[in-house]
Amino acid sequence: MIQALRGMKDIFSPESERFVYIIDTASKIARRYGYRYIETPLLEETALFKRSVGESSDIVGKEMYQFIDKGGHDVCLRPEGTAGAVRAFIQNKMDRKGGVHRFYYHGPMFRYERPQKGRLREFHQFGCESFGLESVYEDFTIILMIKDIFDTLGIDYTIKINSLGCPECMPDYKESLITHLNDIRDGLCEDCQRRTETNPIRVLDCKVQECQAMLQNSPVIVENLCKACDSDFKRLQSLLTSHSIKYELDSKLVRGLDYYTKTAFEFVSGEVGAQNAIAGGGRYDRLVEFLGGKPTPAIGFALGIERIMELVKLPESEREGIYLGVMEEEAIDKILKIAHRKRATERVYVEYSKRSLKAHLKAADRVGARFCAVIGEDELKNSQIWLKDLQTKEERRVGIEEF
Repeated sequence: MIQALRGMKDIFSPESERFVYIIDTASKIARRYGYRYIETPLLEETALFKRSVGESSDIVGKEMYQFIDKGGHDVCLRPEGTAGAVRAFIQNKMDRKGGVHRFYYHGPMFRYERPQKGRLREFHQFGCESFGLESVYEDFTIILMIKDIFDTLGIDYTIKINSLGCPECMPDYKESLITHLNDIRDGLCEDCQRRTETNPIRVLDCKVQECQAMLQNSPVIVENLCKACDSDFKRLQSLLTSHSIKYELDSKLVRGLDYYTKTAFEFVSGEVGAQNAIAGGGRYDRLVEFLGGKPTPAIGFALGIERIMELVKLPESEREGIYLGVMEEEAIDKILKIAHRKRATERVYVEYSKRSLKAHLKAADRVGARFCAVIGEDELKNSQIWLKDLQTKEERRVGIEEF
């Protein structure tokens, strides 16, 4: 028997109901914040992610589903959503139009890594990207939007924030960090020794406990910010505090991608296992320019749908729709015509087989229908339909045209 590939999962009901509910809830809130839906391809040129995510990242170095297609092009399945959104933004010349552009998206991402709870090889994200505003107020607003999403879904979380500085203050910080890393180099894991040469900031993100212990006395980014970055970061904290939003400062929070600058944030949960980040993002003011577009400030985030599935409780659903059935074969044509007309405004379930009234009532209850409507011998003769409201238990016969 052919089975799904390792790390790739089918989603059935009732899980699928939670899956759709999460997407619908997040989409509705994003639209309230002025975001519009975009769809980008699953397949992109590998160069897009090497240039944006960074060749020193684990995603590019170890995890991409990369191959040469029949045309000889080096392509890969998208491992994250931001790079594709930025590519689309530039390709469609939106960077030349000026103004503010806000987009949301959802869909599958792919990373070849060891499957575990909250981490699959095909996983789904909901994400938002905002282009055109170099304002800490936009940073605050996007954090507020994620908070609204998780509050609506009934998920507990902790917000962690950090600042990654800018091209003015980052070089001096990197120099002091490299000096520290070289002093403790022998105690670092092989990946961190490599990162010290390629992208030292990524060492702070290492999940190896021994490395984290060695990094206890490493230089702190927020203590080395330039005046502008320091002012923005303090303003962000002030906004969060004034709106009674609890947060934690995390000097080791650098995210896993090379394109972040200034504000970085994560929402974490203690209920999802080792992979406890349920949403994260930050500002990437230089990425549009780096990928060939006009310099454009930007900020975005993504939340992992599979990571929060078990945390979401669906609201109690009321009975909905109409169940249509027959007790006489001759009534099938009438039922099909009725169903077609009622589907213009209602959810309709049709049972094609002749059944007893008791069997129809059980079937209607099973699918959660509000009404059970059945045509039997007497109803067929009198152009009527028998109707029961499964919520109020009221029963009656009505003319087919009236129904």
